[in-house]
Amino acid sequence: MSPQDHLQAALRHHDCQTGTLHLLDPSDAQLKLAAQIGLPPHVVQIVTIVPVGKGMAGLAAERLEPVQTCNLQTDITGDIRPGAKAVPVQASIAVPMLVDGALHGILGLAKAEYHEWTEDELAALALTASTVARQLASDDGPASDDGPASDDGPASGGDSDADATV
Repeated sequence: MSPQDHLQAALRHHDCQTGTLHLLDPSDAQLKLAAQIGLPPHVVQIVTIVPVGKGMAGLAAERLEPVQTCNLQTDITGDIRPGAKAVPVQASIAVPMLVDGALHGILGLAKAEYHEWTEDELAALALTASTVARQLASDDGPASDDGPASDDGPASGGDSDADATV
């Protein structure tokens, strides 16, 4: 399966409308966008390369734990970059894609409505992220030079876009 296919499946499984899948590039230790669904073009440009430690995806990579917000529009934690609020979503989460404790990337998912992630949902998201990382690692083919795959429409009919990993 491609990163885009994995992202689409994760969105469906977790009832989210928008998402990103970043892979860690070992050559420069930055997160590179491998797939996205529902991001407007100006946000795609911003999140194509995410430094570790910056925005939700970068913080999740740095901390090796999920970074989340119940409402992206009103978040005041400092974890959300200002440009993220241009995205019409509320609940957003960036989950590290770990294999044997090593970071392979970040799975970012978002919902159009307010949502508080439960412990069970967090555990399921961590399992999904780990499974995706393992499957992509086993494919071990180099990433395409065509840039990130994209689908400008929402995954399941909700509002599009989530700066889930910014």
